[in-house]
Amino acid sequence: MLLLLFVSFIWAFSFGLIKGRLAGLDPVAIAAVRLAIAGLVFAPWILRTRSAGTLRWKLAAIGAVQFGIMYIAYLGAFAHLQAYEVALFTIFTPLYLTLIDALLERRWQGRHLLAAALAVVGAGVVLWRQSAGSAVVTGFLLVQVSNLCFAAGQLAYRRLRPSFPEGLTDQKAFGWLCLGGCLTTVLASVPFASWSEFHPTGIQWVVLIYLGGVSSGLGFYLWTLGSVQVNAGTLAAFNNAKVPLGVACSLLFFRESAHVPRLVISLLLLGLAIWIAERPARGARPA
Repeated sequence: MLLLLFVSFIWAFSFGLIKGRLAGLDPVAIAAVRLAIAGLVFAPWILRTRSAGTLRWKLAAIGAVQFGIMYIAYLGAFAHLQAYEVALFTIFTPLYLTLIDALLERRWQGRHLLAAALAVVGAGVVLWRQSAGSAVVTGFLLVQVSNLCFAAGQLAYRRLRPSFPEGLTDQKAFGWLCLGGCLTTVLASVPFASWSEFHPTGIQWVVLIYLGGVSSGLGFYLWTLGSVQVNAGTLAAFNNAKVPLGVACSLLFFRESAHVPRLVISLLLLGLAIWIAERPARGARPA
């Protein structure tokens, strides 16, 4: 659980960086560069993976969805939305994750669904503002594609993890996830990205390196590691932890304005969601 919390703090800075520092750069090109940098970080583990067989390509396929398609849709939404709107529309990920998990397991966990719903309400409380217009609808749909891809990828990895052979560590597995995401974005960038107009400034390269190496590389690796250590309800709730934490970071470190009472309510609802998800199921015996 501490890994998920730590990564949530890392991701809390991303919304403002993307909108404030990378505005004007092609989103597909950004996704390709970001995942290429993350792939370089984990390239040594990819090269040392020999015993996984076809499992490597399953991991690459998961990465193509969870990171590749997810990033293309997510970054594309910034062309239609304000940064707070992108953050607002990501709050539905816990519900998607919980519902997909219930369908796959063919078992409904009421406390997990309640935890996910509380996480959605908690994030919505601190972010909600009135929005209108066709651009918002387009951006909203793009973010939902991103949400679904990220939720599906997390659950696919959780289900595949127990089948890992001896010698296939999480570092090596994540390298193949990165490879799948990187190949997807690079291939998509050939017909769709405006590479001729992609000229980042020095500051923008610093932001891209941070987002690729830290937010995507380290962040997604630690998130993947933490996702298999908690139940689906806790994982769903933590998918929205970055939202109130992001508002808190903007308030404390960037001196931006925020509605403090709503922020407190949001954090309390998130904490309640995690507490509910972590409670033992009724009738379960302690280990």
